[in-house]
Amino acid sequence: MTRQIEITEEDRKIAAFAALAIVIHVLESSFPSPVPGIKPGLANIVTLLVLFRYGWRFAVWVSLLRVTAGSLLLGTFMSPTFFLSLSGALASLLAMLLLWTGMRPWVGMAGVSILASISHVMAQLLVAWWLFIPHRGILALTPILIAAGVFFGLFNAIIASSIEKRLVNTV
Repeated sequence: MTRQIEITEEDRKIAAFAALAIVIHVLESSFPSPVPGIKPGLANIVTLLVLFRYGWRFAVWVSLLRVTAGSLLLGTFMSPTFFLSLSGALASLLAMLLLWTGMRPWVGMAGVSILASISHVMAQLLVAWWLFIPHRGILALTPILIAAGVFFGLFNAIIASSIEKRLVNTV
């Protein structure tokens, strides 16, 4: 017995946004980082837009598809790099969920993006400590990573907000 899978409009939107996030993720990975371990996370702009436009469930799909497919394309699936990326994505999704469900009327795109970005880098720091460098000295990077999280979280929110204003009544 063959079973047909019905592809919904929702599925198509998730696939399109995930594809865009994957392309940005793969392109961004090809550029060298001026500071090791710090990148802007431009693919998260797509996740942020999806969260504010379609909700948390869409954002989870886009983010996890980006991490998985991006790692497959880059040849890092199930490697330490994959687990760093996955831990950051899961932590940022959890932060977004908490803000989205608990404080949505009071927290805008910048607040969500900054907290998600900080959560992302802190989760990656903890996983790096656990997998690679089990020494307390690595925790000295915390202030630098938090500052980068605030900066890039705000940067991505500004870009996402600008795009969101132009997308009114579309997609």
